[in-house]
Amino acid sequence: MSGHGHAPVTANGPLTVTDAGHGSDHGPGAGADGHGHAHAHGHSHSHGPAAPVSRHLRKVIAAILIPFTAAVVVGLVVLWPGGAPPHKRTGVGFDQQTQQATVTRVVEVSCASVNASGETPTGDTSTAEGNSAAQEAGGTCHKATVRVDTGKDKGRTFTEIVQPDQARQLHQGEQVVTAYEPSAPKDLQYSVTDVNRRFPMGLLAGIFALAVVVVGRLRGAMALVALAISFMVLNFFILPAILQGSNPLLVAVIGSSAIMLIALYTCHGLSARTSVAVLGTLASLALIGILGSQFIDWAALTGNTDDQTGLIHGLYPKIGMSGLLLAGVIIGSLGVLDDVTVTQTSAVWELHEANPAMGWRGLYRAGIRIGRDHIASVVNTLVLAYAGAALPLLLLFSIAQSGVSTVANSELVAEEIVRTLVGSIGLVASVPVTTLLAALVVAADKPGPQAKTAAAGEAAAAGRGGRRRKR
Repeated sequence: MSGHGHAPVTANGPLTVTDAGHGSDHGPGAGADGHGHAHAHGHSHSHGPAAPVSRHLRKVIAAILIPFTAAVVVGLVVLWPGGAPPHKRTGVGFDQQTQQATVTRVVEVSCASVNASGETPTGDTSTAEGNSAAQEAGGTCHKATVRVDTGKDKGRTFTEIVQPDQARQLHQGEQVVTAYEPSAPKDLQYSVTDVNRRFPMGLLAGIFALAVVVVGRLRGAMALVALAISFMVLNFFILPAILQGSNPLLVAVIGSSAIMLIALYTCHGLSARTSVAVLGTLASLALIGILGSQFIDWAALTGNTDDQTGLIHGLYPKIGMSGLLLAGVIIGSLGVLDDVTVTQTSAVWELHEANPAMGWRGLYRAGIRIGRDHIASVVNTLVLAYAGAALPLLLLFSIAQSGVSTVANSELVAEEIVRTLVGSIGLVASVPVTTLLAALVVAADKPGPQAKTAAAGEAAAAGRGGRRRKR
């Protein structure tokens, strides 16, 4: 019985203060008895902070990250916009005045009786336009009375005619959003544009926040804080700075770097492990920026492909729309990059703690095996996310029976292809880059006197266990 070493104290040598502080790190002798009895006692390191690296490595990491952080802060100060520039409202799309309102009454009326022209619409019913005209002529419409609840016209009512073929039908008591056009005739100044979704959206956000905090606890709460700060950087720096005419690529790089630094250090703490993840993310973002710039230029992508981007270009002609497209690629890739780099860095750190004798090559090989599984899932996730967002567009091409090459060559789809592939290349590259950085850092670490003493004790215990087994 004495040869198996069941007691956790004897399996890895006498328990020292250093062992307790590091959650009983696994060394080469952690499983020296050959039966795995002692191995189950030492997994607490995976739930705690990483072991501190040497002062020399901290200095090297600081020498890289401190100037980078200073450059980001300087960039934020120099390019800080101080708010979006004012402009005269166009009344198009989102650029219109809106008020909150309530549908107070809905009655059925004959569509012919509310036809403004007084004439029966005609057309070929085999087409969408003709079918809609026929329904308007002979169908039953809904006449809704809507009360304005906000603004200077609070309490004012107006009527809205809802055609039978409209996708959105109004219901009594429903909260809606109305567009206000002051230059229109008084009875046409207000019109219903959308449904008020604030309550269900707010409820869903609350459920999300509760789930994150309940499962993630303190880490989850810090992740929510980082998320809020990221939105603030996006809303108060990136978007207004681009509207002010600053270079979209430069703004995206500085803003993304600020989000990356804040999010990673807030969620994962100020440590060498997090710093290596930051370096891996930075290198991958640089690659994405270079590839995105080259291929957006070679593919002649303008970034001006729909009504919203056309409106932005019309209001602010100085904004480079292709640069805006590249900025979107960089910002869109950042969130997934954080996940990959933190996971890979943590994997290498845990491998090193499990076997401190493993060199950087062994750490890299083991880490990259973990990374291959991560690559497969992340790339598939990214591609499906973009495909899901562009599903209506893909359906239109399917209805038109266009060939794959024709669909891929159109600028609308080409933008998504470039966005997806450039981001995916950056994600794939982040795995070996971050794994290599983490392996080099932990393998080059020089343990202090306490760590050396603990390692010697573990080695001696492993040797005694080995001699007992031989007997």
